[in-house]
Amino acid sequence: MPSKGLLRKPYPPNLPVIWACRNCNNGFSADEEYFRLFLHCVLEGTTDPESHRDDSVARGLRRNSKLRARIERSRSDSASTHNSRIHWTAELDRVNRIVVKNARGHVYYEYGNPPEDEPTSAWAVPIVLIEDQPITSIQGELWDSFVTDGLVAWPEVGCRMMTRVLTGQDMVGAWVVVQDGVYRYSIDDWGGGVRVRTVLHEYLATEVRWEA
Repeated sequence: MPSKGLLRKPYPPNLPVIWACRNCNNGFSADEEYFRLFLHCVLEGTTDPESHRDDSVARGLRRNSKLRARIERSRSDSASTHNSRIHWTAELDRVNRIVVKNARGHVYYEYGNPPEDEPTSAWAVPIVLIEDQPITSIQGELWDSFVTDGLVAWPEVGCRMMTRVLTGQDMVGAWVVVQDGVYRYSIDDWGGGVRVRTVLHEYLATEVRWEA
């Protein structure tokens, strides 16, 4: 955890690992490949494999021409007097399936007790769209809480997350850093439930909540 496709090689040592049955693990493969390639196309601004610095992404785009074409169709260009912008429309159901899968896995790894029911809420949004909102807006409040350094509540004694809090292992503030600049996550108790947040490539923010 998270899916290796969301990280960059060489992988960092001591990656969080959990056990899953083959059917569950393989059942997410198509969505993971979509999420991985779509995210990198957005980051690079193109679906052209030759323009991608990540060799595995370039190979994926060459190998899966149908998926590449599908991602290309989600791109639109807009122009104004002062500048032009590229917009990408994500298939949010596919993105959210992977976001929830990873969030569930993070809770399992850190607390040893994964939430089995469907989350109360799950979303993924580029950080810039949150930052651009006034602090009085809902999104502005979300960003303000995203950058806070403190945990809402300390985890239970004996779990892996409690050890992290006490030792600071792989942590920066409230964040567990899996790969610097690529993937970090935080988990805290939220209203008696649990909230998992991730930041991918310092571009995409996600949040999954399970109420008590």
